[in-house]
Amino acid sequence: MSLRKKIADNAWFNRKIENLLAAHIAFAHRTSDWQRSGFEVVDNAVSNGEPVIMTLWHQRLAMAPFLFDRSLGEICSLTSSARAGRLAGEVLGRFGFDTVPMSSHRRHVALSRAVLGKIREGKSIGVAVDGPRGPARQASTVPLVWARSSGCRVFCVSFSASRVLTLPTWDQMMLPMPWTKGVLLCREWNQTVPRKLDEFETEALRLKLEATLNAITDESDRATGRLAA
Repeated sequence: MSLRKKIADNAWFNRKIENLLAAHIAFAHRTSDWQRSGFEVVDNAVSNGEPVIMTLWHQRLAMAPFLFDRSLGEICSLTSSARAGRLAGEVLGRFGFDTVPMSSHRRHVALSRAVLGKIREGKSIGVAVDGPRGPARQASTVPLVWARSSGCRVFCVSFSASRVLTLPTWDQMMLPMPWTKGVLLCREWNQTVPRKLDEFETEALRLKLEATLNAITDESDRATGRLAA
């Protein structure tokens, strides 16, 4: 095993990285001026005991702890079982998120049972729709599967900030900097996912979800000056 892999797999090293990331995210949120918009509907649903499906692009995952109000209900995030996914899951865990790891070796039936079990416990589900490896901003059908099986409503969320640190990852993941101005946005995806879908209906819904996520993400960037109005 190479030295790089030994370091990356070192439990002590990973805990340090997780602690640093969680501390940075919390500090950036605490010291910055955030405008929160569009969360009334989802907050009302969750406070009434209704689990929901929260979707976002992987690039905006850093602020996930503040895109769902855990004082109103619990949430479980789907994360990759690969090294980077485990890291993200542990960071979210420090903010009180439950996690379900996804693996290419895990049968889809077993994963579905695990997720639906969390929903039956009353927990909402959070998923980065283009994760864990991309392509960036290309939606998967995963949230459609959960919505079809559970009947849960789907919400799209995003954040943006005027000052961010862009990481050299496949999706150019964004970390907000401290003492900045930012927005947290939420919109319900107003599409019905029927119990029975053929491949054409599935693709049509996937594209509509992709378009909605792109729209709210671009809206957040325009609000912070990262995208021209």
